Amino acid sequence: ASMASVSRLRIISRTAQSPEGFAIEIEGGREVAFEPRAHPPGTTVEVADLFFNTPARRKFLKAERTEQAHIERVVRTMSLARFDVAFELNQGGGRAALSLPAGNPGQRLARVLGPDFPERSVLVEESGSGLRLHGWVGLPTLSRGQADQQFFFVNGRAVKDKLVGHAIRQAYRDVLFHGRHPLFVLYLELPAADVDVNVHPTKDEVRFRDARGVHDFVFGKLNRALRDLRPDASPAPAVSFAGRRAEPQAFSQPALALHAAQHASDRFEARNHRMISSHPAIAEPSAGASSAEVPPLGFAIAQLHGIYILAQNSSGLVVVDMHAAHERITYERLKAQQQSGSIARQRLLVPDVLNVSEADANLLEEVAELLPDMGLVVERSGQQAITVREVPALLSGADHQALLKDLLADFAELGTSPRVEAARERLLAGMACHGSVRANRQLSLPEMNALLRDMEQTENAGQCNHGRPTYLLQSLAELDGLFLRGQ
Repeated sequence: ASMASVSRLRIISRTAQSPEGFAIEIEGGREVAFEPRAHPPGTTVEVADLFFNTPARRKFLKAERTEQAHIERVVRTMSLARFDVAFELNQGGGRAALSLPAGNPGQRLARVLGPDFPERSVLVEESGSGLRLHGWVGLPTLSRGQADQQFFFVNGRAVKDKLVGHAIRQAYRDVLFHGRHPLFVLYLELPAADVDVNVHPTKDEVRFRDARGVHDFVFGKLNRALRDLRPDASPAPAVSFAGRRAEPQAFSQPALALHAAQHASDRFEARNHRMISSHPAIAEPSAGASSAEVPPLGFAIAQLHGIYILAQNSSGLVVVDMHAAHERITYERLKAQQQSGSIARQRLLVPDVLNVSEADANLLEEVAELLPDMGLVVERSGQQAITVREVPALLSGADHQALLKDLLADFAELGTSPRVEAARERLLAGMACHGSVRANRQLSLPEMNALLRDMEQTENAGQCNHGRPTYLLQSLAELDGLFLRGQ
């Protein structure tokens, strides 16, 4: 009805059981025709001369190229909601601007997000507490300067939700290079009664009944999926991992692709576990070792300029940034030690009193019982005042007032806050950086091999604490190409 009031609209529809279809034509909200019309089973909607009767609105349209880009974005987004439906977009001139056949998720993902995405993405299939999250998230090394390749669907509807966006950013917090944005296509399913879709005229925003539960579910599942990545020995030409990899190109339905990829990942992980466990940390390659016995990152053969470790695996050459790799290993160990027990708190000699708004003071009383788990003991001490009595020991020198105000702002908007954890992680990351091997330090082959074995068993080993890659793989085929072998 809204479109019909500002355009010339025609709808032609026919059911499979009807011998003919019917058409209705409306111009500027006025019905001008309603009559039988020949039409194949299905429905066609045509909108022409948009805003012809409201010239003031028409002046706000951008250039034709810009408006076409908006239309294409909408069609691409819709195509990711239904892999079983074909989409075709024509923008004049008799050519199809976008043609997406039905039935092949891999091809559609490649067309919408680029050819690298299906190969450099992690499969997600998680459920619990009445929620199901599935889809694909790009590896941390596959990122963009803008957040223009992010698609999130709630019960099949494309939405842009601050809460979910925050959860996904937090999941990538530890592995993504600063200023970069991840790529993802994710689907969240939950009971219709638990989500309100009528909070915005365009229906692209939603409100969850249990906002904090949804945030924690999305963050926890994605964070676990990314942390489960391990170096892989597969002969891919780029950085490769043995995590859950999307392999949709061989299947016609997304669910089958998810199921098959899950089984493939299990085989990869089992194989890598056997290879790692069969070698001591300081292992030397034997002359007759078969490719099946070679660990994912291979064996060290040399050190380059005191910066890079050169290793040989069954696929080709592995180049490791030894400082970045050791930094990640040290950082993960420090985090594990920190998380193994309760957070150590330090009582302030002089309690810190903060002046806040009455709304923030009220909010503090609501969330006060959650703060001790973060290492904070805070209480309301006046109508517009709160008192900080204990802080995490690691953050004893931090700006408590700024931290607590930001934390309350997060709770007000999202129902949760990662501020304290993020601050602790930044401190641990700095400690790991200073405690890692530096450039120009000469390592022996046993030391280099020990570092490679540690990488294979460390979470997030593919990136350092700042999001930079820790290693690259150059396959034999690529090396042969550089030297024109076989040509």
